[in-house]
Parts: sequence; structure tokens; C-alpha cells
Amino acid sequence: MSKMLSKLLVFLSCAVIAAAAPIPAQKIFPYAYSQDDLPNGLRVVTVPTDYPNIVAVYIVVRTGSRNEVEPGHTGFAHLFEHLMFKGTDTYPQQRYNDAIKRMGGASNAFTTDDFTCFYTVFSKEDLPKVLAMEADRFRNLKYSEAEFKTETLAVLGEYNKNASNPFSKLNEVLHDTAYTTHTYKHTTMGFLKDIEDMPNQYQYSQTFFSRYYRPEYVTIIVAGDVKPKPTRDLVAKNWGGWKRGDYQPTIPAEPVQDGPREKHVDWSGPTLPLLAIAYKGPAYDDSTEDTAALDALSYLAFSETSDLYQKLIVQEQKADALFASSPNQVDPSLFEILARVKKAEDVDHVRGEILAAVQQFREKPVDDARLDAVRKHLRYELALRMDNSETIAQVVAGYVALRRSPDTMNKLYDQYARLTPRGVQQAAEKYLTENARTIVTLETAEPAK
Repeated sequence: MSKMLSKLLVFLSCAVIAAAAPIPAQKIFPYAYSQDDLPNGLRVVTVPTDYPNIVAVYIVVRTGSRNEVEPGHTGFAHLFEHLMFKGTDTYPQQRYNDAIKRMGGASNAFTTDDFTCFYTVFSKEDLPKVLAMEADRFRNLKYSEAEFKTETLAVLGEYNKNASNPFSKLNEVLHDTAYTTHTYKHTTMGFLKDIEDMPNQYQYSQTFFSRYYRPEYVTIIVAGDVKPKPTRDLVAKNWGGWKRGDYQPTIPAEPVQDGPREKHVDWSGPTLPLLAIAYKGPAYDDSTEDTAALDALSYLAFSETSDLYQKLIVQEQKADALFASSPNQVDPSLFEILARVKKAEDVDHVRGEILAAVQQFREKPVDDARLDAVRKHLRYELALRMDNSETIAQVVAGYVALRRSPDTMNKLYDQYARLTPRGVQQAAEKYLTENARTIVTLETAEPAK
């Protein structure tokens, strides 16, 4: 749900303009970058920017909850987001933290379905030190069984905190219902029963680390006041001796959904009713228009400028939130629509209006001018985000996790530029079908009589 919330918060209203022709293809990523592969499989992407003095290092490990293929062991990608800060013999946790603090830098991490990312922002003169410290913890991470158990309990506390949020619970149930086989069935936190058993899985944690924290899974992005060759040389010096692994997980393919699914969640506390409607979508693809078309459709049908938003939120005032999120992951994922309804008796009405809007986009092409406005909005939104070295590295990290190269951004936005109204309609016809649909509702439970 966080991806959909983010889209709602950053959406800028688009003016409807008269131009109907697709906009000329232009490179959306304006920075000249270098891309180098070390013999061990590690990739280095260096992005010199126009912003002086500051450097951002984003280290993308292409390991997320998607990689958790063994039953009983969900949540370990997220757990290692925590464990990686436990330190090494050379840089124990406190020494690492003190070094970052003396630099005036900041260091953190996050986990997604497809990848885990560790990032540090600092002054350019500290780049050799940062790369040495990061290489040390990736190659020599050390944590005791007692430290491991303590951190697993912290993860359980994080799960319980998230579980008190109805949006998080809705998201968890939606994925558990929509998927039967693929590892997207569980969230990045993992299944509760697996998190509760984590304290007993110290040995397995070392196996997980040995499998995935290897150079062939890692891309280092260095953006800011840097030059490519000295940066590559520093990475090679500190990371070149890291031994390549040989583990390749078999990610189970999700069978074709053969009918609509529904689930209801009784919520124990007070909350406005929530409604999620999801459709099985494609994997991220920069070589066809499917990814671009569904992303444009999410704005056309469910953004603040859409007819449905104006009807449900502004005119009828039956809901106070409506937004959508399109598939953007390594494997086929969900096109999700979320609404928060003001009254329980209006849930069926809001549901009906959303399904009617979906059907409308399946039946006829969108307006040329509106599509053109959305195309331009998507370009401007991304361009406006890249206003400092840290955000540039952050944006690149998300695309590197998908295709391991910033060039996929340019390929995707070429697809946006070529989008036609009929292309958007075809994507709706192909993916937003009843058989591929999952609906989950969440409401405050009626008190027992």
C-alpha cells in the first residue's frame, strides 16, 4: 500500500491540453553515467552530477521477499536489512556508527519485494572510507546468536506495530489472497508464524547471507561530485576480492487465475471501511508498452483529475481516498486500486463505481488530450524528483533493481512517448479482467451480541 500512498501524495494535477500527437522521445535520465562490471560479477554505476561536494552511495542487493522460496523462512531479506548494521571485527556496530557521525553523513536501508538497498550520504572526501567500510560489512558481517535473537524480536515488534495499521493488514490479506504460489504472496515482513520462529533460525540466517550477499547480486551506485575512473578503482580495490557465489533460486511461477477472488477482514478497532481491488498484471517490461500503458491508466482512471475521483470524492463525498498503483516489479504483479469509504453502507456503491470505471476503460479508448497530459506529467514528475545527488541515486536504484542499468529508464519513457489511446485500452482489455480480479474489504467488526 505504501507505493499507492506515495503516488497519491506526489500526484500533481495535470492540465488537459489540446495536443494529441505523442511527444517526441527524449532521454528522461539526463546524466552521463558509466557502468562497469568487475570480474566477480559486481556492477558499479557512477553518476557524476552537477551538485558539488555531496556523494550518495546506494548499494542494491537484488534480494527481497521474492527470493524467500523455502517454506517457513519468509522475512529474511528484511531481517538482513537490520542485521547488516551489526558490524564486523574491523568495524563493530558502534565504531561504524561513530565513523558515519564524524563524517556528518547519514546511513540507512530499506527492503522491498525485489531488492534490499543500503545507502549512505556524505561529503566527497570521505568516499574512500565509506567504500572500504561498506565492503567490509558485506564481506565480513559478524553477529552472535544472542544478537541474532534480539534482532528477530525487534522484527516481530515491527510486524506487530504494522499490524495495528488497517492499511498494512489490508495489503497483507490482499497479497495472500491474490497469490497461491509465487513468493509475492507474502509481504516483505513475512508471514507471522515464520517471524515468530525466526529466533530459532540462526544457522539458516548464515545460509541466507552466504547465498545472496554475493557480488553477482549487487550493484553499487555512486552519484554526486565524483569521477568514473577513480570511483571504479576504489570499488575494485575494496570489493574486487569478494568471492562470487553460485546459488540461483527457483522462483515459483504463479498459475493463471481462473476466477475472481474475495476476502473480508473484520477489524477489531474503529476505522473507516477500506476497499482494495486488484488485477493480475505483467512483469516490468521496457520493451513493450504494457508497463507504460498500465501506469498511465492508473492516473487516467483513478488520480485526482479522473472522472471517478471527482464523482466519489468531490461530488458524492462517499470516499475520502482513491488511488491506484500499477505493476512495476521483476515478476508479474498487481494493478491495485484502493478506496477509503466514509460509511459502511456505501462500500457496495463505491465498489460498483470502480468496477464500472474499469469496464469503461476496457470498452473505449481514452481521450487523446488527457493521455498527452498524463504522459507529460509522468516525465515532469520524475524530472522534478531528481533535484539532488541523493534522489538521483535513489531513482537509479529502483530501476537498477529491475534491469541492473539506468538505461531502462530511457527505454521505459520511450514507451510512454509512443503510447496511444488504443494501446491503453488494449492493456485494460488484457489485464483488468474479472477472472484476474481479487477484492478485499476491511471494516470494523460488529460487536458480539
